[in-house]
Amino acid sequence: MSQVNPAVPAAKRKNRKALRSNLVAYSFIAPNFIGFCVITLVPMVFAIALAFCNWDGVHEIEFIGLQNFAKLLTDKTFKTAFVNTIVYSVGTVPLTLVCSLGLAILLNQNVKLRNFFRTVSFFPYVASLVAVAAVWNNLFNPSMGPVNMLLSKLGVENLPRWAAGKDTAMITVILFSVWKNMGYYMVIYLAGLQGINPDLKEAASLDGANSWQTFWNVTLPQLRPTTFFVVIMLTISSFKVYDQMFMITQGGPGNATITLVYDIYNVAFVNTPKYGYASAISMVLFVLVLIITLIQFKGSSADN
Repeated sequence: MSQVNPAVPAAKRKNRKALRSNLVAYSFIAPNFIGFCVITLVPMVFAIALAFCNWDGVHEIEFIGLQNFAKLLTDKTFKTAFVNTIVYSVGTVPLTLVCSLGLAILLNQNVKLRNFFRTVSFFPYVASLVAVAAVWNNLFNPSMGPVNMLLSKLGVENLPRWAAGKDTAMITVILFSVWKNMGYYMVIYLAGLQGINPDLKEAASLDGANSWQTFWNVTLPQLRPTTFFVVIMLTISSFKVYDQMFMITQGGPGNATITLVYDIYNVAFVNTPKYGYASAISMVLFVLVLIITLIQFKGSSADN
């Protein structure tokens, strides 16, 4: 007479319990995963495939191979948008980094109305883009803006045209972006500053280090992970910029402030839609951001 192994039912019960736990976990993950697939993954795969096709949204999709990418080499608007995106990123990322870090160090001190100034600094980031862009345009209005009026009283003769001038439009958008976003990154730096071990600063002070030496040799190295995160986020957001350009300059004057995302919008949705060509531009933008991000990750790992 064969004996029943008592360990077998126990193992089955254990497997059922593990399966039930996994199903519960997957049920929580499923809504987000399904949303990611429907909203992000499927459109991204479709855009990659569409980059090799010609489609206006009405007629049938036509496979044309690498013609869209070949067209980019002779597209003057694309070249201008590419250069403008690089210029905007090079101007915005370091300036926002320095301003947000400086503001965080200043407001990390025990000063009066510290919480009030923190709130004021963060307000442009959470305020409506339409509202702050309207205020910015009024402040920098070439003919009746307070900024040019002040410059005129100070004796400046050739007043800048700001968003209306080809030479100053990009500078205006960069300054606007820095002003609007530095409050957010200030909060991130504040969190990093408050996580620094105060004993390190005390040891540096006992060794005779001044404020600058303490900042350079103690504070800044301790903020390296925070700075890396800020640089990555700033770089990605600067390459994807669209709303600031649309609200401040509409890509002008001429194409002085048109960026890659703005060019994608124009090609895909303005005049005759060219979804395939717009997808090709978006693939170039994706590869560009990916390369820069990988370089930053490699540089960070090398430093560590």
